[in-house]
Amino acid sequence: MNRTELLNNKIEQAESGIVFYSLTPPKITTEAERLITIAGNQVERLSNLDIDGLILYDIQDESTRTEKERTFSFIRTVSPEEYSRLYLKDLHIPKIIYKSIANQNSEQFTSWLKDNDDLGTAVFVGASSKKEIDTTQFSLSDAYQVKMQHGKQLMLGGVTIPERHGKKGDEHIRIFNKIDSGCRFFVSQCVYNINDTKNLLSDYYYYASEEGKKMAPIIFTLAPCGSLKTLQFMEWLGIKVPKWLFNDLKHSEDILEASIKTSLNIAHEILNYAANKNIPVGFNIESISIKKEEINAAHALLKDVLKLVRPSKESKTVAQLTSSESILTK
Repeated sequence: MNRTELLNNKIEQAESGIVFYSLTPPKITTEAERLITIAGNQVERLSNLDIDGLILYDIQDESTRTEKERTFSFIRTVSPEEYSRLYLKDLHIPKIIYKSIANQNSEQFTSWLKDNDDLGTAVFVGASSKKEIDTTQFSLSDAYQVKMQHGKQLMLGGVTIPERHGKKGDEHIRIFNKIDSGCRFFVSQCVYNINDTKNLLSDYYYYASEEGKKMAPIIFTLAPCGSLKTLQFMEWLGIKVPKWLFNDLKHSEDILEASIKTSLNIAHEILNYAANKNIPVGFNIESISIKKEEINAAHALLKDVLKLVRPSKESKTVAQLTSSESILTK
């Protein structure tokens, strides 16, 4: 059984302990020669990570989602499917391709599915605002319908946002609606609010128990934070950081180390809560910032999380990180 089949089996069996690492493809302005260099370093480095899959994000502007000024300027990136196919072809780790349906219509999305019928796993991401949906009249539900007709080969994942559950209280219903539409696993937005997360898991579990429904794995995203600017960008993205935690991180002597400990504590709490109820959970590690030290910190966090979810198995080393870590960025 190859690694893709192993991942698919874990997902279908709703196993706990799935671990992803995620990254954003280089900016579209990156020179071709540098793209090859970046990808080569990533293939060498990521090949040594004991992960179940690599998420490649499809980054969008999202300027219509909020009136707040974006902390970091937006520059389009190479599409995740192109980057996977052309530049990471020698990386034999399952790729999870994010696909934004923003500014799509049925014909365009159908064409995308047909042009990418070699993809194994994808996560569809809805428009960031109602304004974007109104522009094309194409919703996430529409995308699921098109996928059922033209993308049957895809293992489909969905996005879940614990913070949204804190506001609306219906995120668990959204998850089960997406399961009915074909989603087999879920990846969360970056988690810094453990209460919203546990509230979601609680409602998810009890709703499944009461309705006789099977739970799909939820992969919770964890990310270190190395500066106040990164912390502010997290909030711009909609990541809810409790006031007490914001203050602690802001005033800590080493904000990066403090955020790693915080993320690891969150992972502990999620695992302990989920284990008592047999809720299938896993983790996705990312670096929100493009700074070398924050990317290195993400790998350190990954190493700790792997030890946490696979205590009986000696995880492969991630010590082979080099100064090329900063290549993820520019």
